[in-house]
Amino acid sequence: MVNNISISILFTALSLAFGCYYDDPKAMVDSAIDEYQAFVDKEENKQKMAWPSYADTVVGQKKAFFSGLLSKLNGVDPGVLSVEDRINYDMLFLIIEDERFHLDFESYLMPLNAEGGFLANMIYATNGLVLHDDDSRLSYLSKLESTPAYLDEKTALLRRGLEVGKTLPALIVKNCIGMTRQFSKTPVEDHFLFAPLRNTSEDIYNKGEDIIVRSVLPAFIRFTHFLENDYLPKTRSTIGIGEITEGHEYYAQRVRYFTTLDMSPEEIFETGKQEVARIRKEMEAVIALEGFEGSFDQFLDFLRRDPQFYATTPEQLLNKAAWLSKKAEEFLPRYFGLLPRLPFTVSPVPDAIAPNYTGGRYSPGSYKDHRAGAYWVNTYNLQSRPLYVLPALTLHEAVPGHHLQGALAQEMKNVPKFRQDTYLSAYGEGWALYCEYLGKEAGYYTTPYEEFGRLTYEMWRACRLVVDPGMHVMGWSRQKAIDFMSQNTALSLHEINTEIDRYIGWPGQAVSYKIGELKIRELREKAENALGKRFDLRAFHDILLQNGSVPLFTLEVVVDKFIQQESSK
Repeated sequence: MVNNISISILFTALSLAFGCYYDDPKAMVDSAIDEYQAFVDKEENKQKMAWPSYADTVVGQKKAFFSGLLSKLNGVDPGVLSVEDRINYDMLFLIIEDERFHLDFESYLMPLNAEGGFLANMIYATNGLVLHDDDSRLSYLSKLESTPAYLDEKTALLRRGLEVGKTLPALIVKNCIGMTRQFSKTPVEDHFLFAPLRNTSEDIYNKGEDIIVRSVLPAFIRFTHFLENDYLPKTRSTIGIGEITEGHEYYAQRVRYFTTLDMSPEEIFETGKQEVARIRKEMEAVIALEGFEGSFDQFLDFLRRDPQFYATTPEQLLNKAAWLSKKAEEFLPRYFGLLPRLPFTVSPVPDAIAPNYTGGRYSPGSYKDHRAGAYWVNTYNLQSRPLYVLPALTLHEAVPGHHLQGALAQEMKNVPKFRQDTYLSAYGEGWALYCEYLGKEAGYYTTPYEEFGRLTYEMWRACRLVVDPGMHVMGWSRQKAIDFMSQNTALSLHEINTEIDRYIGWPGQAVSYKIGELKIRELREKAENALGKRFDLRAFHDILLQNGSVPLFTLEVVVDKFIQQESSK
């Protein structure tokens, strides 16, 4: 018979030998983090030489891996963790659960969206890429060589999607065909895939040029022919994701993931209607203050047509955005205790994606890759880029919006690497929309038109809460969504059309902005009420930003801890 002490020793030895930490929740979480980071690093190394794959064997391996990590995390009670460990746990669980969901649902059978999907990701992967040494240059040549196989795999996945009823709307496919046609016709020296090789040696330059001419351009031609002749005629004319196999379940999960809250599509829809009504009253008050004699619709028509509100050259629009960026930096020290070291620049949206792209976007910088952040401004079709919304766009995409939040996240110390690299839309977009509101407090908007532009942008995000579930699960047509947006915002009709197409091709993501902003403003009000005169706005903002991108339910835990600490001082 073995005594109790011997059993304890044996149990401990087995636990250590197999890396199990049955009585240490923190160790369990740390172990899962290490496994996940090793997986991510391995994938990144693979993608230096080849594009990501969704072959059956790869999908099977990923499913098994993510299932194992979920089992490990399900054995942890997050309530016993410290705030820092709780953030790690919540973030990792959310990421892994979402990864596993996509694999189970087979989202990879629908790899395109209104902005290009995987095609746009190819552009992002090469934009600003610097090949520092021979190894990186040779790896990139290998990646170029893998491009035809990558496009062939996407073709096979799209074919399988047709077979199982997981297809894209025809209008999304048509947008992407325009992109692939351009990719196949662009001269080599101007091709986005050739850009990283322009300043390399003659040998590398010539090899890259040869690969693109010999293999890459013909592969894009084949892929374009497939989309035009095989896929498009068999895809669906409907726009809602609810129309595909298991589509309603898919949309409900996307809403939960993108909001990081347990909200249903119906709750999102009702919240949107309430916000639209509230913001409409504020917009009408601005019109009255301006003294405009006419209806709301007539005021919107005036804003869309009057040439005073539009740049006449791309340079004029970019210069205005750059000046507004510097103007925004002036008030940062009053509202933030910690500012990042990484600079940002103002650049046009790349030509290859500009026609179907939104009015602006932030492209993250990198300390590691010696790359500044970039506030992208869309200079395509200048008549659709009103200047009165540019101040709000600048606060959102540059500072104190995405650049400030993203650069500070990269500077976080003593946190797992995946925390620095992960972006959650409800937090990040909610923060950037909150920054548009913050500009009002800072006196950033100097004319009634700019204030109306801010409200237009807020209304735009509120309308998303209505039109996104409206189209995907409530049977709204594309035209009904366009009409709703055009009747409530001063966005140009071109931008409204491209935005509606973006929501069609990216179900659920559009609702994250307003839900995130509402939560952040709710948490600020909670802290102000609890702390009274002890409330410090700079300290509150620093607390919101110090942990990087986090789920909204985790952010509430962080703010509650902040209130507790400030109350005890």
